[in-house]
Amino acid sequence: MGMDYNVARKSQLDTRELLLLDSELKSRGKNMVVAYVLWYFLGLFGGHRFYLGLKGSAIAQLILSLTLIGMAVTGIWWIVDAFLTHTWVKEHNQKLENEILSQIEYERGHRPFNEY
Repeated sequence: MGMDYNVARKSQLDTRELLLLDSELKSRGKNMVVAYVLWYFLGLFGGHRFYLGLKGSAIAQLILSLTLIGMAVTGIWWIVDAFLTHTWVKEHNQKLENEILSQIEYERGHRPFNEY
């Protein structure tokens, strides 16, 4: 399910449903700027990973950062994450959009006839 599929799904929505989708994405989606600010300032401690819901690897980064050798490993990990964070945010928001679209489509199919 790629981006083109979501464009086709969104073209079937009315204005109210599009506004609902946009509102939900803004309130529940992840922000690229916030993710990179967390990566820059708290990345060695897994701050950006906690924000993106990658709790297992975030905890690993946090624990590794407590030792000198672990800090070196986490430093390399931090640099690699600079290139991966963008993809994680996009994937999270894409998955969220799919879930919201599915919910809207489900609710549309279960509305009483007098609401059409």
